[in-house]
Amino acid sequence: MPLLDRDGVKIHYEAAGAGPALILTHGYSSTGEMWAGQVPVLKDRFTVVTWDMRGHGRSDYPQDQAAYSEEATVADMAALLDEIGAKDAVVGGLSLGGYMSLAFHRAHPERTRALLIIDTGPGYKKDEARDGWNANAIRRAEKFEAEGLPDTTRSSAEVRLARHRDATGLARAARGMLTQRDAKVIENLPNIAVPAIVIVGANDTPFLAASDYMAAKIPGAKKAVIPDAGHSANIDQPEAFNAALTGFLKDAGLMGA
Repeated sequence: MPLLDRDGVKIHYEAAGAGPALILTHGYSSTGEMWAGQVPVLKDRFTVVTWDMRGHGRSDYPQDQAAYSEEATVADMAALLDEIGAKDAVVGGLSLGGYMSLAFHRAHPERTRALLIIDTGPGYKKDEARDGWNANAIRRAEKFEAEGLPDTTRSSAEVRLARHRDATGLARAARGMLTQRDAKVIENLPNIAVPAIVIVGANDTPFLAASDYMAAKIPGAKKAVIPDAGHSANIDQPEAFNAALTGFLKDAGLMGA
């Protein structure tokens, strides 16, 4: 089980295949296991990196709340690329993982070959809207702190797949990683100059408008709506999702013929 030591915080990751790097980041309260249906499709052309964010799955759950932040997550992603010897990568993720992929591009545009933004929102320009999002994130943290790990049988597919040791990491991740501090990510969308695709499940109602917004604001971005899919479009409809993803990669010249 590969573990990357990040200043004493061990990050679980897996690297499969060979070729240029492609890193996939999971959503909040999920794990890298959510990409099991994509790795076999991509590993013949890419070195596919999947991982568990700090506070999730098989990575460490540090007790220090300061260890959880957007900046720490982006630095973890950069360190994972360093670990496999990749100077750049196709960078993608779902929900919080998609937001962190946008944040990674903002911090490291020279290391981003393309963006895969899946069932994601780009944050908020208005403080009031961001405050509402953050209040909900804090409520999630407080629920984890009070009740521990929940019954996930009615959660979306990527959350049902996840296994966590306890709820402490998820609570701290909600407070430090799910909450947002500013509008820098959404304001950077027009500056994205790499190939990008926005993918969303047709039934993922909370993220449909955000997906339209990102597809309009990112220059040249492609958009794919996956029929009969919810928030975990890659799991709900893997064949349609994989077709959209590989079609984009081929059209962008990143996957060969």
